[in-house]
Amino acid sequence: MRRFRVRVFALIVLVTLVATGATAWLTVRATTAQLTESVAVEKRTADLINQTLVDYATLHGTWEGVDGVVQGLEERTGQRIRLSTLDGIVVADTDILKGWTARAPSTRPATILDARPQLSVDQVIVRFGAPSPRAGATDSVGFLGLIEQRRHVLRLAACLTRDRIPINRRVVYGVGWTVEASGGVNDGTLERCHRESQSTATERKADQRGFTDCLARTRPPPYGTSAPNGDARRRCTEHVYARRLEPVAPVPLQLKLGFSNDQARRVSIEPQRALAAAGLVAALMIVSTVLLSRRMLSSIAAVSQAARLLGAGDLSGRVRVRGDDEIADLAVAFNRMADSLQRGEERQRRMINDIAHELRTPLANIRGYLEALHDGVLPPDRELFASLHEEAVLQQRLIDDLQELALAESGELMLNRVRVDADELLETLRTAHRANAETAGVALEVLTPDSDPPLVDVDPDRLRQAIGNLVTNAVRAASPGGSVTLAAHPSDDPREGGTVITVTDTGHGIAPDDLPNVFDRFWRADSARGRDTGGRGLGLAIAREIVLAHGGTLTAESTPGTGSTFTIRLPAAGSGEG
Repeated sequence: MRRFRVRVFALIVLVTLVATGATAWLTVRATTAQLTESVAVEKRTADLINQTLVDYATLHGTWEGVDGVVQGLEERTGQRIRLSTLDGIVVADTDILKGWTARAPSTRPATILDARPQLSVDQVIVRFGAPSPRAGATDSVGFLGLIEQRRHVLRLAACLTRDRIPINRRVVYGVGWTVEASGGVNDGTLERCHRESQSTATERKADQRGFTDCLARTRPPPYGTSAPNGDARRRCTEHVYARRLEPVAPVPLQLKLGFSNDQARRVSIEPQRALAAAGLVAALMIVSTVLLSRRMLSSIAAVSQAARLLGAGDLSGRVRVRGDDEIADLAVAFNRMADSLQRGEERQRRMINDIAHELRTPLANIRGYLEALHDGVLPPDRELFASLHEEAVLQQRLIDDLQELALAESGELMLNRVRVDADELLETLRTAHRANAETAGVALEVLTPDSDPPLVDVDPDRLRQAIGNLVTNAVRAASPGGSVTLAAHPSDDPREGGTVITVTDTGHGIAPDDLPNVFDRFWRADSARGRDTGGRGLGLAIAREIVLAHGGTLTAESTPGTGSTFTIRLPAAGSGEG
C-alpha cells in the first residue's frame, strides 16, 4: 500500500508541476504577446496624434484653431488628449472641450510637439551655390532671403487661420514656401494678410546683423583675415535661422494622452511573479492531493484489512462507510458481499445440521434393527425387511432431492422444453394427487378459464414436479373438508405477458413472520419438526429453483386462518431459454 501511495503521489505531483508550469508559461507568453500588440497599437495611435498635430501647426503657422483637430482625434482614437505649453498653460483638453471637469493628466512623460520650421543646410548651400572663400557674402544674401520668405509664409498662414480662411493642403515646402488659400477668399482679406506678413526693414537688418555677427565670431584670430570654414557657416546658418523665425513660429507644446488612473495604461507582467503564482497553485494542489490521497487510501486500506480478515475466515469484519462517493460505494459493496457470505455460511451450517438431523434418526433405526437381527433379538421376517427397505428409500429420496436442489442452484439443471397446454398440465397433476387429497378429505379442483388455454414453453416433468410439491404442501396444510384449487391464466400485465399459475388452499395459513422463510431448505412451520406435520422441508425450495430455471418467479401470500396462495409466473411462450 505504501509503494502504491508513493507511486500515486509521485505521478500526481509530476502532472501537477507539468500542468501548472505549462499553464504559467502559456499565460506569460500569451499575456506578453497581447501586451506587445497593445503597446504597438498604442504607439501607432500616439504617432498618428503627434504627426497630425504637428502637421496642423506647420501648415497653419500657429496652434490657434487646434481645438477642432483635437476633438476629431479624440473621436477617432478614443484617447483623452491634453495640449499645454512648456510652462503648463493648457492650450486644448478634450475633457474641457466636452464640458467635463479636467481629470488629472497621465503620469507618463509628455511628448514635445515642435512645429518650428527646420532648415536643411546642405540644401541651402546647394541652392545658393558655394560660399565665397573670402567673406561668404554671396550665400548670405540667398539665406537671408529664405528667412524673410519663410517668415512671410508663417505670418500669412497664421493670419488666414485667425480669419477662419481654410488653407489649401497643397503647400510647397522645401527651399521655397508658398501658401495657397481655398477658393472663395475675399481679395481684400488676402491682400491685408499679405501686407501684414511682410518683413520690416528692421527685421531684415536684424537678420543680416545676426548672421554677420555669428560669422565674425567663428573666424579665427586675427579677425577679418580669413574666411570661416564650412562647419562654422553651417552652425551660424542653423542658429540664425532658428533665432529669427522663433518669434513667428508655433511654440513647442507638451502632449499627454490618457489620465492618471487610466485602466488602459500599460501593464507589465513579470515572469517571476507568474512562476511564483504557478508555484503557489502547485503547492496547494499537492497539499490537496496529499489530503485526498490519505482519505482515499485509508478507506482502501480498511477494505484491504477487512478482506484479509474475510479470507482468514472472520466473517464479522465490516468497513466503515463515510461519505457518498465511489469509495463509499466500494465499502457498501464489500459489506454487502460480507453479509452475503456470512448468510451463506450460516445457511450452509444450518443445512449441514438439518441433513444430519434428517439422517440421524432413520440411520439410527436402520442400525438398531440390523444390530437386533445380528444379535438374534428380532427374527428376520418379511415385515422387518419391508420396514428397512422403506427407510432406505426415504433416505435415497432425500439425497436425490438435495442433489437436484444443488444442480438447480448452480444453474446446471437440464431442461427439455416443449410447448404444452397449461390446463392439461394441471389436469394431469389433479389426477396424480386426487387419491392423496381424497384420503385427507380435501377437494382438489382445477379452474378452467373461458378464454383459450395458455401455452407455455417448459420442461413438463420438471414443472409437474414443482407444482406437485406445492399441491402436496397445500393438501397437507388444508383441514379435512377444505379445498385446494389449481388455476392457469394469461398475465394481467400486457407489458409482462406470460402465464400465471396459482395453487390456493383453505388451510391454517402461514404466520407473517414465517412467510419469508417458506422457500428455505429444511424449513417447517412446525418447530418440533415432527414427521407427522410435514415432509423433509425441501419441496418448496426445489419448486422455487425449478421455476427460476424456467425464467419465472414463485411467490407466496397467506392469511393466517384463511389459507395460502402460491403464484408461479412464467414468461410468454417462445421467450424462454432452450
